[in-house]
Amino acid sequence: MRSSPNYHHPYTFVFVVILFPALAVSYKTLLATESLTISSNETIVSHNETFELGFFTPGTSSRWYLGIWYKKIPTRTYVWVANRDNPLSRPNGSLKISSDNNLFIYDHSSNTPVWSTNLTVGTSRSPLVAELLDNGNFVLRHSNNNEYLWQSFDFPTDTLLPDMKLGWDNKTVLRSWKALEDPSSGDFSTRLETRGFPDGPWIGNRFSCIPEMKPVDYMVYTFIASNEEVTYSYQMTKPDVYSTLSVSYTGTIQRRNWIESAQTWKQLWYQPKDICDNYKQCGSYGYGDSNTIPSCNCIKGFERRNEQEWALRDDSAGCVRKTKLSCDGRDGFVVVKKVKLPDTTATVLDRGIGLKECEAKCLNDCNCTAYANTDIRDGGSGCVIWNGGLFDIRSYPNGGQDLYVKLAAADLDVKITSHGRIIGSSIGVTVLLLLSIILFSYWKRKQKSDITIQTPIVDQVRTQDLLIDEVIWRYWKEGKGIEIVDPIIMDSSSSALRTHEILRCIQIGLLCVQERAEDRPVMSTVMVMLGSETTAIPQPKRPGFCVGRSLFETESSPSTQRDDDLTVNQITLSVIEAR
Repeated sequence: MRSSPNYHHPYTFVFVVILFPALAVSYKTLLATESLTISSNETIVSHNETFELGFFTPGTSSRWYLGIWYKKIPTRTYVWVANRDNPLSRPNGSLKISSDNNLFIYDHSSNTPVWSTNLTVGTSRSPLVAELLDNGNFVLRHSNNNEYLWQSFDFPTDTLLPDMKLGWDNKTVLRSWKALEDPSSGDFSTRLETRGFPDGPWIGNRFSCIPEMKPVDYMVYTFIASNEEVTYSYQMTKPDVYSTLSVSYTGTIQRRNWIESAQTWKQLWYQPKDICDNYKQCGSYGYGDSNTIPSCNCIKGFERRNEQEWALRDDSAGCVRKTKLSCDGRDGFVVVKKVKLPDTTATVLDRGIGLKECEAKCLNDCNCTAYANTDIRDGGSGCVIWNGGLFDIRSYPNGGQDLYVKLAAADLDVKITSHGRIIGSSIGVTVLLLLSIILFSYWKRKQKSDITIQTPIVDQVRTQDLLIDEVIWRYWKEGKGIEIVDPIIMDSSSSALRTHEILRCIQIGLLCVQERAEDRPVMSTVMVMLGSETTAIPQPKRPGFCVGRSLFETESSPSTQRDDDLTVNQITLSVIEAR
């Protein structure tokens, strides 16, 4: 329906034409019998008068394009261009609906079409109309229903508007302008990657590589990853706020809001910011930190692959492990805090498990190099596991996500650093303290019960630890390990500990006092055992220092080997040997 002035007095009409010879004529819809021409300065305006569609020339350019811009914003801001790669060289063109039910731009100078929707809908029973919607979507539809035959939202240029979807194919991708005054397809594009874990950068409420992308009350983000589509979009909850996401001709993606009071666009964030945002800038197992010199660093437990190249500021070779993974249950993890997640091409996804189950899954997989939550909301959920090298990591002072990297036991310690700490260390210390209380309580009870005995079990028991080891081992072998626990601790009213948790602590404690060094777990493995109920724990052998045990007796070396040299008389002996 065309909306135009209706003047009844002829003199009034002449007066208006004389004063406003270039007065634009606006349409709400474009009918099949109408055309939008450059010469008439005609435009199509959305019903809420937010957006306007028409022909324009950018800056000082002499070429003509059909595009969409904000009508109410004085600074002309183009959000869509139809014929970006086929402009009109002269102001002699028009937009029409063809007889084969297509929108097309016709160049009257050369008598050729320069752009078309290229639909194959056949003959239509009802007339078609073209309409500019309130959200800036230019659509072609039947006049008697709202079913879209074609829409501009499926063919974005450099700008993502509210309700528009950013996808992975050639249609739903943002591509920059060639230059400031050249809307033709530029050198930079933004799309979603579908290889591996498609929503790897998306961590529930934002992209992990954009910490500034925080939730706001006027905007809602939507991310869909399914068999049918992988898309990102956003919706505005306040209609008076104008916000766009665009790719500039200089190669940055930016979020901008229109500030009405200042009559200007304000940039909220942009990417990339610095050299650390370059893809794979620091190579494998390296991370970028713009606050350090050099900006590339190695994850804890790794070292530079080529010192000479790093000295020349060529960090692409990355880092290598200091110690090879053993994959025998002794490996552990270091948490790299506040980082962008690595490239997710080679990943395995499981949304149904939490972080602890994810840790156990990675620990039992020799190919796993790291793991993290897929969603950081509400304490974290889901599991993503990396197999192979870790690339494209950078740290953020404010923002980012925790990444758990697998390390060999030799490269782990319990010292908390700025870039890593041993997983479960606080849990481990707590449980070890609890185990000490259990053993001490048992020893005190045992000492009281034996006070009337004239002859001690051993001559002053050599040490208290020796007696504790012997008694606990005897009860453990007889399947009575729970009987050594103080009744106060077992009282459910004063402790939330379960029986299997207490037995697990005792089992780990016995492993720590094994005779042979290879049977004793390192501290990092102890931490993993204490912090995860799913980690398998080997059965302990007889402790190395027990009453009645030969100094050289082990589970694998019978006491008969050295019985002629030593006597078992319950006296503590020290033997100095080279190692």
